[in-house]
Amino acid sequence: MKSCLKPLLGLAIAGLACIAAAQTAPPPPTSPAPATAPGATPGQQPPTVSASARRLYERSKSQLLQIRTLLKTQDSQASVGSGFLVSDDGHVVTNYHVISQFALEPDSYRLRYATTDGQSGALELLDFDARRDLALLRAVDDGKGGGLKGRGALAFRPRSQPLAKGERIYSMGNPHDVAFAVVEGNYNGLVERSFDPLIYYAGGINPGMSGGPVLDEDGLVVGVNVSTMLFAQQVSFLVPGEFAADLVKRSLTAKPIRAAAWSRLRDQLTRYQDELVTRFLSAPWESANNDRYRLPVPKQDFMRCWGRGTPADTKGLDFERSQCRMDHALFVSGNLQTGWLDMSHEAYDGAKLGALRFARQYSGSFRNERLGAADKSRTAPYCKEQFVDRDGLPLRAVVCLRAYRKLEGLHDLSVLVTTVDASTQGALGRFDARGVSFDNALKLAAHYLEGFAWTTTQAK
Repeated sequence: MKSCLKPLLGLAIAGLACIAAAQTAPPPPTSPAPATAPGATPGQQPPTVSASARRLYERSKSQLLQIRTLLKTQDSQASVGSGFLVSDDGHVVTNYHVISQFALEPDSYRLRYATTDGQSGALELLDFDARRDLALLRAVDDGKGGGLKGRGALAFRPRSQPLAKGERIYSMGNPHDVAFAVVEGNYNGLVERSFDPLIYYAGGINPGMSGGPVLDEDGLVVGVNVSTMLFAQQVSFLVPGEFAADLVKRSLTAKPIRAAAWSRLRDQLTRYQDELVTRFLSAPWESANNDRYRLPVPKQDFMRCWGRGTPADTKGLDFERSQCRMDHALFVSGNLQTGWLDMSHEAYDGAKLGALRFARQYSGSFRNERLGAADKSRTAPYCKEQFVDRDGLPLRAVVCLRAYRKLEGLHDLSVLVTTVDASTQGALGRFDARGVSFDNALKLAAHYLEGFAWTTTQAK
């Protein structure tokens, strides 16, 4: 089973990102995991629901679907999710991560649907929006009266009628490939410090529900199931329904995608990273409040920062650590997520150790940084090292790039920086950007280095 579980793991992620419980240091951005796959352990039956939930389920069950990705030559499931009808002609919305295997390897996989009353058939892919983790499908008309035409469609709640915090909403899907279900919860606004809008849903979403609809009291779609938070109860996330409505509007008459969609995916990720980098570069660095060095700390508009330090009574190396990350990544495939920024720094004081012992530990910290290796998705890192003078503050800097094999023009950037100005004091920083163009990688590296300097009170 592909599970984030990662992402934020167990949803699981049904989708975009998984956010772990608060820790001293944050977990890596998580990415969505296709709802669930064969072999998953069935969850418990959903709790008793209200009359409103039963009424909405009865009204909408004809438009509710299970979406399965099967091997091309047999009926073995590769992943399972949910979806819902958005036109009377058999158009279906689901998550991109539910159908990503088919989108990228159509010669190896195929798509099938199953309805609540036992009907099944083939699906074709019309379009997807990887940034929002959405896809638009259409049932294949077999010419024998099959398909999904005439079953009706769910409508989207208008943008002009925003939900109020606390409103009751209802998530639907097929959790754990057990049975179709409805889960009651509440709308709690948008997630704070998220680069893209994401609805905070106080309700339990389980693997297999990815791509299912979330309805208001009137049966209108307000969101699409996408992910959940691990180690927390009743904390889940939804893609706002307006993005699904936009995808339907622009692609309802699109021709089916027959070939591997790597180029389409690359174009979407390229546009996304341009916007991400532009916004990040436009924000000034904030202070780390270090007595000796000015260290780059981002504004927490769409990143979250954690910090920790050594106990006051420590007898060894004193340090302060800060780590800032975006909460979610973009799902590419089961073994690749991209589209996020991550940075950290550590400030050291080795006066209690002496110059020799401090140099050994300080050098070891720099050497221990992992930069990745060649894999199926990316090349090995290509690195360049040089010493940089930042207004009198000497820095040792290493800049590395790993190219994506099937997403031409995109790279992973890693920048390592360490100060080399004192025998028992120093600072080490690291900046990572996933899925950026070469030009943007250079801009980000330069911007990060510019964040290092002396403090205004430190003598040069």
